[in-house]
Amino acid sequence: MNLSPRFLVLGSNSFSGATFCDFLAEQGHEVIATSRSPEPHEAMLPYKWAKRPSGVQFHRVDINHDLDALDALLRAERITHVVNFAAQSMVGESWANPDHWMMTNVVSTVRLHERLRRYDGLERYVHVTTPEVYGSTEGWVREDYRFNPSTPYAVSRAAGDMSLKSYFDAYGFPFVATRAANVYGPGQQLYRIIPRTIYAAMTGQKLKLDGGGKSVRVFIHMRDVSDATLKISLNGTLGETYHISGYELVSIRQLVEMILARLGKPFDDYVEIGPERPGKDTAYTLDSFKLRTDLGWRDVISLEQGVADVIAWAERFSGVLDQLPARYEHKP
Repeated sequence: MNLSPRFLVLGSNSFSGATFCDFLAEQGHEVIATSRSPEPHEAMLPYKWAKRPSGVQFHRVDINHDLDALDALLRAERITHVVNFAAQSMVGESWANPDHWMMTNVVSTVRLHERLRRYDGLERYVHVTTPEVYGSTEGWVREDYRFNPSTPYAVSRAAGDMSLKSYFDAYGFPFVATRAANVYGPGQQLYRIIPRTIYAAMTGQKLKLDGGGKSVRVFIHMRDVSDATLKISLNGTLGETYHISGYELVSIRQLVEMILARLGKPFDDYVEIGPERPGKDTAYTLDSFKLRTDLGWRDVISLEQGVADVIAWAERFSGVLDQLPARYEHKP
């Protein structure tokens, strides 16, 4: 293996992608970052506010349209490791334009894999996918759990995952895949539940809680996920998928109650209960035993610590939060 891996991160403007870029730079790795949009405000980019000395080199590339440019970048930079966070990722919104989710998460992703398998410098391709492919789960499930997607988003990700497995079987395509629990942390978009709750409390807005917040999740700090993703990138077994999750279960309502209590805000004054959204899965409980035993990973940031981390970020950038997108803006 190349002693100095050269990382290309696709979807680097996403919360997960941006945090992983920052984590790589912090560890001293060279990072080439691409996303289809220009870089957003510094508040959304940890590698900007942390001022990593090795830096992150950003290029604007859209996997739906710019695969020739991506090919050229791979060869010019002699990339060895590609980590793909690029996807249409909103679940509820996928019902409105399911073909857009299929185009990015299936068609364009398969086209990307075709390019990558013909690139001779690739050592590892890390496919960042989702537990949504399982549908609702009962008990702590392992990576071989059956697929039962319940939304257009989940169907599109399941199709992309199955295609990638066929590439491994047919071509020996050097992929590893990750499925993480609900990620959060500083710099996450304001329409995600943890920053959205904090922002509502800071600005006196009402927070709408779908279905009363009965769904149960595991929330995991993106720095812990980044640590896992790097370990998988370098040492994961080819053709394998790894769950990245803790074991701290919490309902969405309990999470919101905890955040508001920490901020000294009464629950009833800041929350209104709305209907459940179609196809929402009741629970995801991912068993990360394989990652912990095979690669020695441990999550180290508790939910209480992580929420404090996000509150500190919101306070640091409080003067610009109203300039950041508070709602998801769909881009086909």
